[in-house]
Amino acid sequence: MQTPAELAALHFQTYTVPPQVYRAPGRVNLIGEHTDYCDGFVMPAAIEFSTLVAISQRSDGRILAHSANFNERVDKSVAEFVDTAYSSLRSGRQLHWSDYPAGVLWALRHHGVPIENGFSFTIAGDVPLGAGLSSSASVEVATAFAVLGATSFDLPLPRIAQLCQHAENAFVGANSGIMDQFVSCCGKLDHAVMIDCRLLQYTYAPIPPEVRIVICNSMVKHSVAAGEYNTRRAEIEEGTAILRSHRPEIKALRDATLDDLARWGSEMKPNVLRRCRHVITEDNRVLAAVEAFRNNDLTRFGELMHEAHVSFRDDFEASCQEIDVLVDLASKQPGCYGSRLTGGGFGGCTVNLVAADQVDGFTQAMHDGYRQAAGISAEIYTSRASGGAEEIVL
Repeated sequence: MQTPAELAALHFQTYTVPPQVYRAPGRVNLIGEHTDYCDGFVMPAAIEFSTLVAISQRSDGRILAHSANFNERVDKSVAEFVDTAYSSLRSGRQLHWSDYPAGVLWALRHHGVPIENGFSFTIAGDVPLGAGLSSSASVEVATAFAVLGATSFDLPLPRIAQLCQHAENAFVGANSGIMDQFVSCCGKLDHAVMIDCRLLQYTYAPIPPEVRIVICNSMVKHSVAAGEYNTRRAEIEEGTAILRSHRPEIKALRDATLDDLARWGSEMKPNVLRRCRHVITEDNRVLAAVEAFRNNDLTRFGELMHEAHVSFRDDFEASCQEIDVLVDLASKQPGCYGSRLTGGGFGGCTVNLVAADQVDGFTQAMHDGYRQAAGISAEIYTSRASGGAEEIVL
């Protein structure tokens, strides 16, 4: 990927105007899966892979966006974002990379951000595509920061995250939770972010400096993922409704306890009971994980990661053979404190906490072992926890 200075030079070469440059990171979720839409807790970290956006203002009411990655340029009228009503959004989608910045412009405009004069954008990123590391959220947040910076329009970070999520939900058509955009906005160097998805409050948990985040991409995504995701959500809603019939104060599964499951779980189908148990215990694990980091207790954090994977695999039934191979391999490697499936499930990536001085050996062993066991060459990425979105002053 271009450096910020190289991207600024490319922008100037294309548009003959010096730009401002903004960066927004991707993310990996350390612990807390399928808890966000239950108003629960998640614990992601921003990563060092990011999207850069160079921006300059125009005066002709046009939006010009150039993707350096795809070597493509789009040209739209600002009127498309001003006039597009919620009910007619589908016609504005292109099923194209440009939907992500376009959706953000639409969301910002309908929030009152002045975009009428138009902008020129140059966009480049190195967040691996299709790996579940939130390349889309990094594009959205970088675009939002760029537009807000160019227009001197101030918004609090949680509100920026909400608008980017709204862009992805309503404009792009992906029913994502708030986590990805939130941590891209609010990440902190060498810290994980514990997010309360109901209150949109967050606290930081320091990641000990002697470890690195290593992400192993299984290179598989099973076709059942989308349908099974919707099924899991329906099962959780079914279980929550049963518990709410006994305790009306339960608005979401975040409000339920294991004691509630012990009392009324017999009224649920076995699969529904298991899904609810995963979410309730996962919320508890996130809270325990925050304390483990604060106490510099990597052994305990690794135990929680293992418990989370077992729950995700057995109670939520969202793992797969390839992912289980990666987790099993990781557990046998020197310097690996913990490993688990990260993301929506049914393929994708594992996240691993590895001693910094053991990363090279871990990476080689994982690559060789996975290729031997599964016949697949994994992509493996190493990162520290990154800071959140920011302007880069050249």
